[in-house]
Amino acid sequence: MERTNDPMPDAPRGFDFFSAGELPAPNLPADEVAAIARDHWGLELALAPLGSQQDQNFLARLANDGSRDASAGTPIGVVKITNPAFGAEELAAQDAAAARIAEASPAVRVATTLRNAEGAPLHVRAETSEGGLDLRVLRFLDGGTLTGDAYLSPAVVAGLGELAASSVLALADFDHAGLDRVLQWDPRVADRVVALLATHHPDASRRALVEAATAEAWAVLAPLAEALPMQAVHLDLTDDNVVCRTERGIRRPDGMIDFGDVTRSWAVAELAISISSVLHHDGAEPASVLPAVRAFHARRPLSEAEIAAIWPIVVLRAAVLVVSGEHQVQLDGGENAYAAAGIAREWRIFERASSVPIEVMTAVIADALREDEHGGGAATAATDASTASERPGIARLDVSVFADAVDGGAWLDGAALEERLAVRALDAGASAAWLPRAVPRLTASTRRSAESPATIPLGVDVWFAEQTRLEASEHLILDGALQQADGEWIAPARTRVRARLGRPDAPHLVRPEYAAGWLAVTDDPAPMLGLADPEPARVSAASTGPSLLARRDASFAEVQEHYYDAPPQIERGWREHLVGTDGRVYLDMVNNVTPLGHGHPGVAEAVARQLRRLNTNSRFHYAAVVEFSERLAALLPEPLDTVFLVNSGSEAADLAIRVALAATGRRDVVSVLESYHGWTYGSDAVSTSIADNPNALATRPDWVHPIEAPNPYRGRYRGAEAARYAPEAAAAIRELTASGRPPAAFIAETFTGNAGGIPLPDGYLAEVYAAVRAEGGLAIADEVQAGYGRLGEWFWGFEQQGVVPDVVAVAKAMGNGHPLGAVITSREIAARFRSQGYFFSSTGGSPASSVAGLAVLDGYAEEGLQQHASETGAYLKGLLEELQTRHPLIGTVHGLGLYLGVEFVRDRETLEPATEETAAICDRLLELGVVMQPTGDHQNVLKTKPPLVVTRESCDFFVAMLDRVLAEGW
Repeated sequence: MERTNDPMPDAPRGFDFFSAGELPAPNLPADEVAAIARDHWGLELALAPLGSQQDQNFLARLANDGSRDASAGTPIGVVKITNPAFGAEELAAQDAAAARIAEASPAVRVATTLRNAEGAPLHVRAETSEGGLDLRVLRFLDGGTLTGDAYLSPAVVAGLGELAASSVLALADFDHAGLDRVLQWDPRVADRVVALLATHHPDASRRALVEAATAEAWAVLAPLAEALPMQAVHLDLTDDNVVCRTERGIRRPDGMIDFGDVTRSWAVAELAISISSVLHHDGAEPASVLPAVRAFHARRPLSEAEIAAIWPIVVLRAAVLVVSGEHQVQLDGGENAYAAAGIAREWRIFERASSVPIEVMTAVIADALREDEHGGGAATAATDASTASERPGIARLDVSVFADAVDGGAWLDGAALEERLAVRALDAGASAAWLPRAVPRLTASTRRSAESPATIPLGVDVWFAEQTRLEASEHLILDGALQQADGEWIAPARTRVRARLGRPDAPHLVRPEYAAGWLAVTDDPAPMLGLADPEPARVSAASTGPSLLARRDASFAEVQEHYYDAPPQIERGWREHLVGTDGRVYLDMVNNVTPLGHGHPGVAEAVARQLRRLNTNSRFHYAAVVEFSERLAALLPEPLDTVFLVNSGSEAADLAIRVALAATGRRDVVSVLESYHGWTYGSDAVSTSIADNPNALATRPDWVHPIEAPNPYRGRYRGAEAARYAPEAAAAIRELTASGRPPAAFIAETFTGNAGGIPLPDGYLAEVYAAVRAEGGLAIADEVQAGYGRLGEWFWGFEQQGVVPDVVAVAKAMGNGHPLGAVITSREIAARFRSQGYFFSSTGGSPASSVAGLAVLDGYAEEGLQQHASETGAYLKGLLEELQTRHPLIGTVHGLGLYLGVEFVRDRETLEPATEETAAICDRLLELGVVMQPTGDHQNVLKTKPPLVVTRESCDFFVAMLDRVLAEGW
């Protein structure tokens, strides 16, 4: 192909790939290398081979005991045998560059050449069975590289970008005679390398794809060459050459090895080559590299030309890898296992690099960097409506996440819903109905998908009331219309026509990750079709001002945390699904607030109807509060027949404690460690979960007396020994009385939800309730999380224990998301609360809250949710227990019904909590379309408590995604 703006100098003084001929890698026997080390450095080494494309490497361990076992002992370094094509000046440049980075970036570990006691480098040019070769011992960096196909988290990918920036910043003013060389890996000659080596590729169809992609990328890159800063670069900071520290189960890139490709090239090539290596990893796609680009740009800002050059270089790198790998395998006659093993990996890099047009991916990258700088960007681009203003008599349709038309799961009808809306508009007299460009379409989304669906339209869909002639344009693409001989189009009446303007290869719908890129290279056809008046390009306030998350952080109390560091914006839900503004549907496996599922029509209609009629406080006389109180009390055994209505679980727990204090005339309360009861003064006082409050154990008031958590899995007593918890708790209650502080109450979750969905030991509550009652106190059952049918076989958690409490606190499920809580006790105990004056809650038991509660109870009965929880919960637990047999990280699966906990441990013997791994697994699950969060004092349990309407298909998807995460990494 013709080269323009040739960026390469003439006649390099060092290695020149194009005149060097073939480059077979050295292949010395380990014994010969060990003998050289012994003779020249006085080292007895045990050597294990490491991979290399064109050199030869051995991991070296001291073998002074005479052992040649390469797997024993601590590594001291890597013996690198350099390809003889590279000269002394080039090796000196490599050593100097490594030393420069090590000096400039102390936090970065660098594989410099080791020195002996006299300070001389362990570097020798030795005569070998293959002639004269240079051998060096490089510093060994422990922790391992990112070699392999395992998933790389955004944090790890960002770490690659940070290391690339460290290299570029450190080497910005570095110069050395040994940099004057021409390497096949230098993107400045990528087109020539492909032209030279492509003929060696055995697959003609793949060869043609590589050649075409190379020509396209070079055509974009060549005009940019003169604007790209040049400097010394490592040029091979790939996953194979980046070393990580593993801290509490999480990898953090912090080291670089193998400076064999150090040369002078474009600075941006350091970044592009690094991110290209991400693309072969499990779950990777072009958008996966953005964290690295952002991290690099934050430390070493990229120019416009460099931004435009990134993706062409990535494609060229991939093309060079493909042709070079095939060539090296043939050259080494099958002896180079490293090169042979890389063939499939390198093709995967090429396929993914070329899966998105260069122009589009460049716009995606530019948008991501603008988003970082201005707080807008991709998220805004995908949700902004068309910039054109609509015309009178034309109906603009809306099937976004915000549209009323998609309520009640109507969006699941997909294109059929769009057709119904269009026909309805035309029947009402509209001359046309249309769906605009750039507005995410929920109708295009799918449930239970590991990948975001294509929901962002690049064009418009239009239905004309009458047959309509549309003028021709070479850039207008119409589907559903008929083109005439004169080039104009005829759109049939009342028939969907899809229109796009711009690139002919543009799909009609694209995934949100790439929407900003595709929207930047296409145009809105609405004005051309007469659907809207064109407006000048504008930037919305949302894209230049702070993001919604930043606004939340600025106005919402910081202590009111949100799930995830980079949360999706959730604006809709349906049954066990949550929906983001971009149309991505997530499976909600954590939300026990909505047992009937999100967006339940019965609850929504009942509350809306009541709000239209009346909503006031419970001191007024109306029917709903009476009916709800009666039905709620009827769900409990005698003598629990009297109801207090409040707004939340915290208020319910607080009121339950106040009732007990008033009924007994005492002030001391016994609670259980690892529990959470709420945020009010009273409910917080008896909460001892250090996950919710790290200072909980040291800050309890003197009237609270926590006892040991009866955890049969990781507590002091395990398995059958867990029966000892109850007698010890009873003894503690008696001792409290003996000390002159008889308890007013014992409060406990009836099922240890906050600790991970762990059932209490059999008979625990029976013995402890008996003990507190024997001392004149009351038994309070906190059913906020476990109650209301979630356990399946039992509607209340205390039923599973075979007891009846004196006071019950309940909330969450009661209102299906509407603020509603209750305390239920006996008439006698409730009457004693009169000593505290009257009780009143403005909205507790309001007409709207009461009808919400009634609608929820109706839903339970109509949909058989308690039975469903029992059957589906057993099914889900069985799936999770099978997963446990294949993944050692799963220590156990707790729970009953649809209150389950998957506990992760680093060691099944020591039960060391896998806290950091659990958080990372939750983040990875979100990427795969599952909402999940950790719980427990160690935050190492997946709190698996989905809406009770969750289907077996959703359970299958959740377990499949968890299986994938545990197999691929997090």
